[in-house]
Amino acid sequence: MGPGDRPTRPLYTPAERQRRDASRWTLVQGVLAPLQFVIFLASLILVLRALVEGQGQGAAEISVVVKTLALYAIMVTGSIWEKDVFGRWLFAPAFFWEDVVSMLVLALHTAYLAALATGALGGQALLLLALAAYATYVVNAGQFLLKLRAARLEGAEDRVTRLVEALP
Repeated sequence: MGPGDRPTRPLYTPAERQRRDASRWTLVQGVLAPLQFVIFLASLILVLRALVEGQGQGAAEISVVVKTLALYAIMVTGSIWEKDVFGRWLFAPAFFWEDVVSMLVLALHTAYLAALATGALGGQALLLLALAAYATYVVNAGQFLLKLRAARLEGAEDRVTRLVEALP
């Protein structure tokens, strides 16, 4: 018996799916995630410009702070969402690895803020730390996009199963 032979737990139980659909935090996450991505793209451009051209360090630094604040907002509201849906603030089995990587993303963004506030890193090193934080963010965003796709596929399978079961 190999890993492919083990039954997989659905992403959401019927009760969790119902709680997910009823939670106002689902909509909040649906708004914050693309907003944070737009902020990320704008900030990434500013950070890269500052690194490559040596111009706009201040704007790049501010943009990373704004990106970090958006990250904090989505992390706090995501934790509330997870509590609503799964009964846990973080590390629900369905999102365990996404939450683990989210902690790394959060740590790197927070390290950026600390380095900026204390002057512990110079301009270029600070921007390189921002890029490291952004690289982990991209990995984490990919994890969540794959989960979203899995949830949609699972929902489609559930609808087909209900239709088939309803046939005479």
